[in-house]
Amino acid sequence: MADQRRLRLAVLVSGSGRTLENLLERIAAGRLPATVEVVVSSRGDVRGVRIAEQAGIPLCVLPPAGRPLKDWSGDVFSACRSVAADVVVLAGFLHLLAIPVDFAGRVVNIHPSLLPAFGGKGFHGLHVHRAVLDRGCTVSGCTVHLVDDDYDHGRILLQHPVPVLRDDTPESLAARVFAAECECLPDAIARIAAGTLP
Repeated sequence: MADQRRLRLAVLVSGSGRTLENLLERIAAGRLPATVEVVVSSRGDVRGVRIAEQAGIPLCVLPPAGRPLKDWSGDVFSACRSVAADVVVLAGFLHLLAIPVDFAGRVVNIHPSLLPAFGGKGFHGLHVHRAVLDRGCTVSGCTVHLVDDDYDHGRILLQHPVPVLRDDTPESLAARVFAAECECLPDAIARIAAGTLP
């Protein structure tokens, strides 16, 4: 990866921080040409905040409650601008954002289904996997996509399929899809760094 530029990432979290943790582990192992320059959390009482603090990464806690979307989004992206972030990564970030012009095409999300199926408002976590099983799907997976001003709507960058097994529960399917996410998101970031994704 010596010939790849190292992307400066801003990582946005709302919960456990498992995706942030995965990115940090891959960066530390030299398997992802990136640095996490700031973590922005929509909540202060979550494990993702503790992961950032333990790693010594600058942290901004910005709860959206009661704030106009544009104003709150402006503060989120000001934090990203302050560290000259190349790419903003939504890593279990559960809120709609208003994407400013200077970050258009530079905000990515990982979603636990093969979009456009099972995306949109309310489709997060186990809600997605329950819906997949209720529908009788034989395949699910994850999607890395660009973020626009609608939930799970932007252009798809990379997908990773995961088979749905006959005895799956929402929890067992979620575990296999998350394992795929742990490969798919770093792969997409590495391809962005290498310039091999449009």
